[in-house]
Order: sequence, then structure tokens, then C-alpha cells
Amino acid sequence: MATQFTNHSPAQSNAGLRNYYLIRGLVAAGWVAAAFTIGQRAPLAAAVLLVAYPAWDAAANLFDAARSGGLARNRSQAVNAVISSLAALAILFALNDTKAVVGIFGAWAIVAGLLQLVTGLRRWKSFGAQWTMILSGAQSALAGGFFIKQSLGAAVHGIADVAPYAGFGALYFLVSALLLTLRRAR
Repeated sequence: MATQFTNHSPAQSNAGLRNYYLIRGLVAAGWVAAAFTIGQRAPLAAAVLLVAYPAWDAAANLFDAARSGGLARNRSQAVNAVISSLAALAILFALNDTKAVVGIFGAWAIVAGLLQLVTGLRRWKSFGAQWTMILSGAQSALAGGFFIKQSLGAAVHGIADVAPYAGFGALYFLVSALLLTLRRAR
């Protein structure tokens, strides 16, 4: 298994991954706060937020893969970036149909979750403290199935349906950052 963040020493590598997880967690937490405030009251804001979430995931995966030795070494993240970009575009084109948006979000959550799980497993040996990323990926896949089922039912609310999912994502990234901080301190 290749060492991640290859341009740095091991301590810097852990710090880089910790900082990446911290930023991902804080951005996701900010997204959730915006979703439950302006996203609930302003349809345009909700639309922007719904497209921005998978677009941000794509950008974050590209950034992390580039810092971790490139896209060729980090295929799960490269694929995740493509899938997340396609999901953002699909959501953009489906914004007039709330059920379709929730269904697309669900399909994306399944695939992105499984790819995150693969990335966490790949990093386990090099970094440890990846159980939260693995758990997050698995939960994302399960939540995606729930979103798809929900999109086929009667009651769909859009951003209110997916915001708790992003909240759990924020929590997992922040816990991962904390675990890497504690591991580094030892």
C-alpha cells in the first residue's frame, strides 16, 4: 500500500489528512446550517445548496487525490470526483422535480459512499483512524437507498430530506480529524 501525501514527512502527512478532514467537516457543517436556515425559506438558495454539495465533494476528492499521489494512485477518489460532478449536473437539470432530485441524491450517496469506504480501507494501514470514514461510507450507501425509496413515495421535501445526511457526514469528518490529532499526539 502506497504512503499517502507523498511529498511530506509522515507527521506532515497525518497533519495534511487531518486538516483535509477538518475542512471537509466544517464545510459540511456550514452546508447543513445553510440548508436548515436559508435553504428552507428560499428555493433558489436550496437549489444552489443541492447542486453545491456533490460539486464540493468532487472538488474535495480531486484536491485530496492530487495531494495523495495523484489520480492514478487514488482511483476511488478519481471515480468519486467524476460521479459527484455528474450528480451535481443531474441535480441541476432536475431541480424542477423534487422527487427526482432526492432520487439522484440517493443514487449519488450510494456510489460516493462505497467509494469513500474503499478510500478509507486503502488508507487504514498508512494512517489508521479511518474507521469513521469507512463507517461514513457504509452509512452513506444505506442512506442513499433510503433516499431512493423516499423519492418513490409521496412525501418528499427536498433539502430537508438530505440535510441530516450531510450532518452525519460533517460529524464523521470532524471525528476523523480529531482521531488523527490524537494519534499524532501519541
